[in-house]
Amino acid sequence: MDILKRHDWIYGRGATRYLLALALLLAAAALPLSEALAKSRSSAPSVAAAIVVDMNSGSILYSQAADMPRYPASLTKMMTLYVLFGYMREGKVTPSSDLTVTPHAAGQSPTKLGLKPGAAIKTGDAIKALVTQSANDAAVTIAENLAGSEENFARLMTDTARRIGMSNTTFRNASGLPNEEQVTTARDMAILAAHLIHDYPEYYGVFGTRYFTFNGRKYRNHNKLLFGYKGTDGIKTGYTRASGFNLTASVRRDNKHLVAVVLGGKTGSSRDAAMRALLDKNFAAASHIKPSPEQLVASLVTPPALPAMMKPAFAPAPETPAPAAPSSLAEGDIAEPAQPIKASLTESTPASTTKPVRYAGAYHVQVGAFMSEADAENRLGMVQQRAIDLLEGHLPFTASFMKDDKEWYRARFAGFSKDDAQTTCAALKKRSLDCVVMSSE
Repeated sequence: MDILKRHDWIYGRGATRYLLALALLLAAAALPLSEALAKSRSSAPSVAAAIVVDMNSGSILYSQAADMPRYPASLTKMMTLYVLFGYMREGKVTPSSDLTVTPHAAGQSPTKLGLKPGAAIKTGDAIKALVTQSANDAAVTIAENLAGSEENFARLMTDTARRIGMSNTTFRNASGLPNEEQVTTARDMAILAAHLIHDYPEYYGVFGTRYFTFNGRKYRNHNKLLFGYKGTDGIKTGYTRASGFNLTASVRRDNKHLVAVVLGGKTGSSRDAAMRALLDKNFAAASHIKPSPEQLVASLVTPPALPAMMKPAFAPAPETPAPAAPSSLAEGDIAEPAQPIKASLTESTPASTTKPVRYAGAYHVQVGAFMSEADAENRLGMVQQRAIDLLEGHLPFTASFMKDDKEWYRARFAGFSKDDAQTTCAALKKRSLDCVVMSSE
């Protein structure tokens, strides 16, 4: 029986829908702009499509061809992760779960990690590989392990898109590699970003990961805004020859919060410049008043039921390197800084996979704040080694913030209920490990 017919999981019966006015506004076919913004069209950024959303009020502050069909490229991986986060919340997959790599996954075009058929990658590593390196082999590995095949997973992605209001998006793969039938719009990508932020606050912080260490190599996030644009907390870049340069960004300043999407930039630099210009122009008009709980009902109030994990429809091949894709076929953020640099971080010891997540809530356990991201990563690894039994199933990540005009890095573990976070922190303190309980917001 079709997986999508058997499982009505994103918003199951009785589950609370996301009621923020943002969703209604984004779903509209067109919205009038203010006279000032309309006059500014002549100086619109050199991109094919764009939208800027005030996440506090739900207002559309800027719109340019927001409903024009475009290829999503690696923005696709935002939906790949949205679906995965649903499984993680239910404890069906944990950050330390092993995902098996198939020949199909290993044979994806760059960018990728170079995973070998028959090997395994931890779910937490696969997540960070998508966020930072935009690794196509890791994206397909997630899809095949969750749904049995990439085709099944793509249908689940499209069904999920419809359920959260992305009415003009169709997915045909989990990576964003070229497919003429895989299309989206700037408006739909803004809807997806809003749902990632509000539906999965316990995992959203991973989109702010700047560096990812895997097999002794350190990879830099393709999203350059994370390294120089104040308040950026995520989320994803994308590129193929057909799509041009895409970017979805989330930026918070002084209680204001904007989500913006630009599609079809001619170069990575011009795309980033267009994004910065749009955000700079529209922050002044953004509301600093956050929505009330009545306005913003998160779907995590009633965790949805998920489809059962499907047995992979493949037999893992021997662990031999996959053939490298010809350079002429390379797609997926290829013009971004994707080359690894030598790692200076200590890799965390993988946790065991015998226990499921106790409860995935919207609270974090913070184990330190540092002026160096390397120090924050090392702290995560040390705490995880000393408290595997307490932190098993909770995703480690770093989150940057500004203090006295200097950048600091928080070391956190995600996915706790408030009570569980407090209990875990108290247990860590008994082991002489300092910590504090923090809300994801």
